[in-house]
Amino acid sequence: MNIHEYQGKEILKSFGVPIQEGIVAETPEEAVEAAKKLQEQTGTGWWVIKAQIHAGGRGKGGGVKLAKSLDEVKEISSQILGMTLVTHQTGPEGKLVRKVLIAQDVYYPGESEPDEFYMSVLLNRATGRNIIMYSTEGGMDIETVAEKTPHLIFKEEIDPATGILPFQARRIAFNLGLSGQAFKSMVKFVTALYNAYDKTDSSLFEINPVLKTSDNKVIAVDAKVNLDDNALYRHPDYAAMRDLAEEDPAETEASKHNLNFVKLDGNVGCMVNGAGLAMATMDIIKLSGGEPANFLDVGGGASAETVEAGLKIILADENVKAILINIFGGIVRCDRVANGVVEAYKKIGEINIPIIVRLQGTNAEEGKKVIDESGLKVYSAITLKEAADLVHKVLN
Repeated sequence: MNIHEYQGKEILKSFGVPIQEGIVAETPEEAVEAAKKLQEQTGTGWWVIKAQIHAGGRGKGGGVKLAKSLDEVKEISSQILGMTLVTHQTGPEGKLVRKVLIAQDVYYPGESEPDEFYMSVLLNRATGRNIIMYSTEGGMDIETVAEKTPHLIFKEEIDPATGILPFQARRIAFNLGLSGQAFKSMVKFVTALYNAYDKTDSSLFEINPVLKTSDNKVIAVDAKVNLDDNALYRHPDYAAMRDLAEEDPAETEASKHNLNFVKLDGNVGCMVNGAGLAMATMDIIKLSGGEPANFLDVGGGASAETVEAGLKIILADENVKAILINIFGGIVRCDRVANGVVEAYKKIGEINIPIIVRLQGTNAEEGKKVIDESGLKVYSAITLKEAADLVHKVLN
């Protein structure tokens, strides 16, 4: 689950990670009040106005600007709030800005070249260990750094059994070229950052940039935090941070029915039970001349209700020209799934696109019979080749 920058910073601060202080606002008037309050708390005379969307590259898209007076805070907030912000991560459609973060200016006057670093914590799936990735080249796209100057990216693997050890935090600070008080500040920063990542059950913490000020403080100026959906039951306070307005409506609806759904840009909707089977189904669709419109896994206990919910979500996509339902009857019987498809078809009403149902496993023949005798515009198949041939047929 993605969360906003201001929420990620709240989590970091709760674990002792020094941050750029800020207050979120939803109107220009709230932005001015936030700026006044922040001035009282931190003494800042300038403010950074940051659009709050679930995407990076906000600065290049015009979503991060500096205000040097309260009048500018109001003016800039008015410009950013309500704008459709387009970045390299939003796609051409962009994202509507509903909130801004009014943050303190942490770049001291006269400080021409502040030290900015990149740092992230994530899981190295190849080794089963957490990894801290960091670089002296902060404040820019890490992908560009990796492509052009890969020798400037460092990695520190952490054994989850021991957590980060003191010598590892010191090695990170040393590789970043720090010494004295800045060295000590970075050691504390790295240790607190890793502990925050570990104890929140996160899948990613990315800080870009990590700033070393001229008085040797180390603070997080930005925060991108991804929380593990599967662990949210342990963190109800974090689950409450979910912003549904930032998520795809179809994916939000799917989550209500415990469906694993990812929207794609193709023309063939697919519904399966099992992630591996979903990948094979998407391959079949491509080999048949189509493009998958989604990834939809209904799980092992597919019922009439889940099938109906899945069909409704797929049908809401205007690009879908056909639907392939591919079910392996192991935990659930194929005839039960077939009856569920027929019931769902009747409940939804008239469906103007062809539906192909491929059933394999327990009671597959009985399931095929249910489909064939339903009298509905539903095609049945047993083998993957039959399903592929039917997809090709209905698309052409």
